[in-house]
Amino acid sequence: MINTNYNRVHMIDFKQYGDERGHLVVVEGMQDVPFEIKRIFYIYGSEKDVVRGQHANRKSQFVLINVAGTSKVGVKDGLGNEAIFVLNRPHTGIYLPNMVWKDMYDFSEDSVLLCLASEHYDDSEYIRDYNEFVKIVNEEKR
Repeated sequence: MINTNYNRVHMIDFKQYGDERGHLVVVEGMQDVPFEIKRIFYIYGSEKDVVRGQHANRKSQFVLINVAGTSKVGVKDGLGNEAIFVLNRPHTGIYLPNMVWKDMYDFSEDSVLLCLASEHYDDSEYIRDYNEFVKIVNEEKR
């Protein structure tokens, strides 16, 4: 059994434009990402052994892009399935729908992880305990 939102997790390859002056990557809500972008934040200065995220969201969807450096994203469905994605190119990202558990880790020293979110910040929609997340996912499958 797989959490159906987990099946929607996927990498996105954004269009690159460039010439001798450098490169340009454009990311537009409802075109390049499957939601209207309501919040943007970024993570930098995290040590290699630090784990960020460690939560699921009831409503928010995200696209994560390492615009500099590298990091890894571990995704779990709460039913025993998991995958690891490597973000190592500034023109690729990972789409994370709501109700998937996410861990971001293995940050390079120069890592800047850009996060695009479908919702404004609302602490009440965060599930920060993995056991609680597993319980909710299993209840939804009944």
